[in-house]
Amino acid sequence: MKRSMLLAALVSAALPTMAFAQTADDLKNDEKSTSDVLVYGMGYSGNRYSPLTQITKENVSKLVPVWGYSLADLQGGEAFPLVKDGVIYITTHDATAAVDALTGKQIWKVKHEYSPETLRVVCCGIVNRGAAIYEGMIIRALMDNRMIALDAKSGKSIWEVKSPDPVTHANGYAMTGAPLVVNGVAITGVAGAEFSHRGLLEGYDAKTGKHLWRTYTIPAKGEPGSNTWPGDSALTGGGSSWVTGTYDPELDLVYWGIGNPAPWNGRARKGDNLFTNSIFAIRPKTGERVWYYQTTPEDPFDYDAVQTPIIATINVGGSPRKVVIQANRSGFLYVLDAKDGKLVAANTFGKVNWATGVDKETGRPIVTDVFKGAIEGKNVTVWPSISGVTNWQHLSFSPRTGMLYTNTLHLGMTYEAGEPPVLKPGAPAGAPTVKRTVVTDDPNIRGFLKAVDPLTGKSKWETPYKSPNYSSTMVTASNLVFTGVMTGEFQALDADTGKILWSFQTPSGIVGQPITWERNGKQYVTVLSGLGGVYAQRGGDPNLDNLPTGVSLWTFALFDK
Repeated sequence: MKRSMLLAALVSAALPTMAFAQTADDLKNDEKSTSDVLVYGMGYSGNRYSPLTQITKENVSKLVPVWGYSLADLQGGEAFPLVKDGVIYITTHDATAAVDALTGKQIWKVKHEYSPETLRVVCCGIVNRGAAIYEGMIIRALMDNRMIALDAKSGKSIWEVKSPDPVTHANGYAMTGAPLVVNGVAITGVAGAEFSHRGLLEGYDAKTGKHLWRTYTIPAKGEPGSNTWPGDSALTGGGSSWVTGTYDPELDLVYWGIGNPAPWNGRARKGDNLFTNSIFAIRPKTGERVWYYQTTPEDPFDYDAVQTPIIATINVGGSPRKVVIQANRSGFLYVLDAKDGKLVAANTFGKVNWATGVDKETGRPIVTDVFKGAIEGKNVTVWPSISGVTNWQHLSFSPRTGMLYTNTLHLGMTYEAGEPPVLKPGAPAGAPTVKRTVVTDDPNIRGFLKAVDPLTGKSKWETPYKSPNYSSTMVTASNLVFTGVMTGEFQALDADTGKILWSFQTPSGIVGQPITWERNGKQYVTVLSGLGGVYAQRGGDPNLDNLPTGVSLWTFALFDK
């Protein structure tokens, strides 16, 4: 096991006061705090909503870059920035950095080493999506399945542990997501369904790194759900958990999305394939699964359900109801009761032809001949494509408008599953197991940013893009939606109309996660620029040919001089 190397630890009196302890209560109150951003998703609910209003529709045209900081990385920049006491903490796949939030000056940067063999089983981009902050530590996962904690003041290592066996790259595992710290437990998931692993979630003691629990997403023989896996198919069944979840302190439930079964070729694993393509509600202290909801049983199309389930209180039948909302890759928008997982609503929010709807009694999709034909090995044309109506990128929810703001894809595919492959842990289980080609309605419109009603899936407005946006969205109380474009523009849109009000060209494509925060009475907006990820690398999108790479962190504010 190679240790992380400290590149720089340059702290002086001219730099801001570094972060001190962040308690469990600080994390719970993150949504109400405007000066810090402590939790992935801008708060435990994952709403990505800010009450800040200094930047408005009327003055957003005066937004200018305050600084840019290069992370010296040519891979994708998908990480969520954290902000504490005037310091921004940011990650790439092999580095963690602390940057002065007002000047962009580097405070420290740590370079992390891992074996090149690790990259053999990284399906969907050599990226990291962020860290967690807790009691003066920056906690993150590394690609080779290590969890580490760094001192927020200096970047020095506090603890470092490896995920216990069988979590190794040889068995198809990789860690690319951001941990979620809940009541002293750092919860993380794994990528690797495309390399025949058996998926899981696990928890670590955030103070010491001690491994506390593990919850497999694929049942062992004799466990509930094991009858949905014929033969030994569960041993390589997939069920990744690579996107960070959310937490409800009142119910003490963590909600986490679970990914696709392996292999993509469904002829190798007849049955519902529990508990893939599901939303889990678990206890953070133990990993106990309290309820689950499966979205796409026997999925042949890689319709991951990993998208972050956001928590919101919405009006259902004339009464407020706490729900969990997931914009599923399959093209269905799910609304579930937060307490028990019962289905409230399920409607399409993009073009879908593999199912006509979802049965309200059983919760199962009502599949069409397209789905049935794919399972039988026929050549079919299906919407959406393997990339989904949305992918990993996060939506936002505004309690002011009651709308979801989500970047969507508008792509279909031809699909044919040949003879079922024989798998072993670590073996490719994705693209090589099926034949597919991309289908478009209009080659000049491959995606939309939409304002969507959570209960109906209908759009209030749709703004088209030549390439789909793989950036997350963020919405503010002044009814502005911020997002990034894969050709590099960072944009602000009118949340009421979808009109683009402001755009700034960054050096590379944006696949990052915008945040907003304030310091000394001034509102700032921060985002990573840096093209990468599976669509940019393998999507065959001509709009992205020859675009520059390189990860850089940008912060913007209103021009006031």
